[in-house]
Amino acid sequence: MATNVVLDPHNHDFDRFLHASVGEDRKGNGVTVLSALARLNLDPWQEAREIASLGREAAGARLGALLSRVRDVPALELDGGVVARELAGLLPDRASQAAVGAASGAKGWTVSTGLIWTLVAVLFLAAQLLFAGSPGSGE
Repeated sequence: MATNVVLDPHNHDFDRFLHASVGEDRKGNGVTVLSALARLNLDPWQEAREIASLGREAAGARLGALLSRVRDVPALELDGGVVARELAGLLPDRASQAAVGAASGAKGWTVSTGLIWTLVAVLFLAAQLLFAGSPGSGE
């Protein structure tokens, strides 16, 4: 299970919310909550965690304030508040988020991918040095 946390650190409880459509931009590209938050230079998963920690009304208001800053999606200009309230309904409830937070804290430490590759490289070099110094059958 710890390997999954290292390779994919994002909480999948937010997938429905983050991948929900908020409309199309002026160029005709589909815009999701994830891409809208990224366009605002925000971390979508961090924002989703923070928004989900609020009650439904407050979550809708916070999301509406954020989405109102996305200027190139006409649907948000027309009825951004309605879209935000509907999207807030896709967030997991606060009780399940508290359980997920407690469970992830109990998993212990995670190892970064860079550390794993560094250890593999060191072990490979140690094996090369060990075998390069020993006499082979070709002598």
